[in-house]
Amino acid sequence: MSELSPAPKRTTRTGKPKPNSGQKAQRVKEKAYEKTPERFKNPSSFQVRLRTGAIYITLNIAAILISDVTTMIILALTSAICAGEFYYMLRSDAKMPNEFIGIIASAAYPVFAFFLGINGLIMVTFFFTFALTCWYVYWLRARISDVGVCMFGALYIGMQLTGLLFIRMSIDGIWGGVLVLVIFASIWFNDAGAYVFGSKFGKHKLAPRTSPNKSWEGFIAGLVVSMAFWCILLAIPGVTITVWQCLLFGLICGLTSVLGDLCESRIKRSVGFKDSGTIMPGHGGLFDRCDSLMPTSVAAAILLFTFGCLPLPF
Repeated sequence: MSELSPAPKRTTRTGKPKPNSGQKAQRVKEKAYEKTPERFKNPSSFQVRLRTGAIYITLNIAAILISDVTTMIILALTSAICAGEFYYMLRSDAKMPNEFIGIIASAAYPVFAFFLGINGLIMVTFFFTFALTCWYVYWLRARISDVGVCMFGALYIGMQLTGLLFIRMSIDGIWGGVLVLVIFASIWFNDAGAYVFGSKFGKHKLAPRTSPNKSWEGFIAGLVVSMAFWCILLAIPGVTITVWQCLLFGLICGLTSVLGDLCESRIKRSVGFKDSGTIMPGHGGLFDRCDSLMPTSVAAAILLFTFGCLPLPF
């Protein structure tokens, strides 16, 4: 019985073997690297962190300032990515959440809230609970702890971030976006102030078992920075607020910001993760960057709407 002859090799018109997809990708990378300016080749970890942070901040600022729709889209994408990272981390802790249902529900919260307001949040929660119930009943390997993890992830991420959307929708035009960005800035500079002041003067650990690098000195400095940034709301048209309310709200939101940071640190420490993901080179995961934002967004919305500082958008 004769042996089968090998399949003929694919060649180009010049008779040379055709490269496969992996070789093509490698050639494209090599050409792109050759055209890259020398100062951008082999970047340091600080340069990578700086560029990634600049892209992240620019994208968020643009989306929030453009319109309510773009704000809704960026929040839905952020919720979906953060939920995916959250469920991925919990998988390593022997949990088996339904990522598909959880990620869909987390992204659906801002979308349904945009079109239906509070009723949208109620509707997503109802269908989310119903879907998880069906999954738990018909998939026998599921445990009630898996259902709880799945529910917590979407509520903690998607529903809480919706608070920023309500704030954005309360004032028409660009000023609604400016208001949201001030809240963003109060969180970012709260972290920065706490880090700078704490690294120089911090002597007393805030939560040594959960986040050993945080100090009470940095914590207090961060709260002061947060209170100062909230005073910017006095200059935003459409916001009815006093100086004392700015200071009080800044203090409360500064506390919730630290609480969100410690919560994520507790989650990562319990499952043995340093970063929640790798989507942001030099920074880790998106959940790492939004941990403080989640409880702060809902706290800010409750304070501003309850005390009549902003008109309800629905």
